Amino acid sequence: MKTIVLGAGIIGISTAWHLLERGHEVTVVDRQPDAALETSFANAAQISVSYCEPWANRAAPWKALKWMFDKEAPLLFRPQLDWEQWRWCLKFLAQCNDHAFERNVQQIVALGAYSHAALKDVVRSTGIEYHRLERGIAHFYSDQKSLDEAGHAVEVMRQFGVQRRLVSKGELLQIEPAFKAYGDRITGGTYTSTDESGDARVFTQQLARRCAERGAKFLYGHDVLRLNKIGNAIDSVAVIDRQSGTGGKKDYLLKGDAIVVACGSYSAPLLRTVGVDLPIYPGKGYSATFPLLKPEGAPMVSTIDDGKKLAMSRLGDVLRVAGTIELGGFDLSLDSPVARARCHMLSRRIEEILPGVCDTRTPEQGGNPQYWTGLRPATPTNIPFIGRTRLGKLWVNAGHGTLGWTHGAGSGKALAELISGTQPAMDFGFLGAEAVPPRRAAIAA
Repeated sequence: MKTIVLGAGIIGISTAWHLLERGHEVTVVDRQPDAALETSFANAAQISVSYCEPWANRAAPWKALKWMFDKEAPLLFRPQLDWEQWRWCLKFLAQCNDHAFERNVQQIVALGAYSHAALKDVVRSTGIEYHRLERGIAHFYSDQKSLDEAGHAVEVMRQFGVQRRLVSKGELLQIEPAFKAYGDRITGGTYTSTDESGDARVFTQQLARRCAERGAKFLYGHDVLRLNKIGNAIDSVAVIDRQSGTGGKKDYLLKGDAIVVACGSYSAPLLRTVGVDLPIYPGKGYSATFPLLKPEGAPMVSTIDDGKKLAMSRLGDVLRVAGTIELGGFDLSLDSPVARARCHMLSRRIEEILPGVCDTRTPEQGGNPQYWTGLRPATPTNIPFIGRTRLGKLWVNAGHGTLGWTHGAGSGKALAELISGTQPAMDFGFLGAEAVPPRRAAIAA
């Protein structure tokens, strides 16, 4: 089969790789000059199968209200004159109960375990190096109430086979001694030894190179103009080369036996043009990458700071710090007052936790912090849409939220299997499946 994959992030490239593994002819289209230059570029670097709780829980609505006027809030809702935003929020509120939370966790964990195994297989077969650290993920808490709530979350996760466990402050500091300077403010934590970390951009770009070596065609620097629909099927994709000059630009058509939309947050508006309406909305996330001044004092275990909902991952001679969600449309600016405040918070928090370990100076002070923002394609359940739409030839692999790196390899493998006519070996509600579980049908409607 000839398959066209729209999007060259971790999801699109993983899909392309697994399609090639199954003998498909693959063309990948992306508007950027290389793979992984948007949402996959500078994320938190965590493969966090065990830290995958949905955003929607019974406490989320009250927290969102409390945080609305805090520029540094972990979840910042910025109301827009946008029906899609409000509709997404209503669907999100419908998931903010214990029953929905546990139901959603089950599917997210199932996909995470399947994906982690798929990632290990790809790494074994390709030998890709990407600053991988297989030292688990720790999560520390700074107040007793949050630690007590973490105990409940641990029990929920263990029901689904996740070996996350509570640890005392002393054990946490044995697991990762780098936090000793902050230890008097840590009450305890959780730890999972089976999780890991690594650079998603490096991995994705290396995998894209291997796809090209195996015959995949890459149309970088190309905009997707439209999906061409004839009857109840997608006939072709119209694309245009960004470098063809401002005068006389001409679009051309790509045709295939299957067309995969893996465009992250931009998947939803593209799909709506042909009547496929999926609740995927952008969540603006931030990260900072700091050079290490004291490598010996930097953490080697990827860690989550519960107080600010930040993730920290060592990537060679730098530390990646990422977190926060901002629901305010497709804005990617880093120079607004809100964006500056959130970037400053990342620098300030690292100095509080790891004083003097990183170079957090601003450019004006002689430093070189690499701030970045990307749009996380979120669904109300945090469960991505993977599968076939009601339009012939048109498939979707989108909506992974903050877990694109965690779920990327498995999502790509699962969709490649579906396109090839086989059923992935996991309990997951795939889009377009003959027997869609009620939990998926409610969201997909």
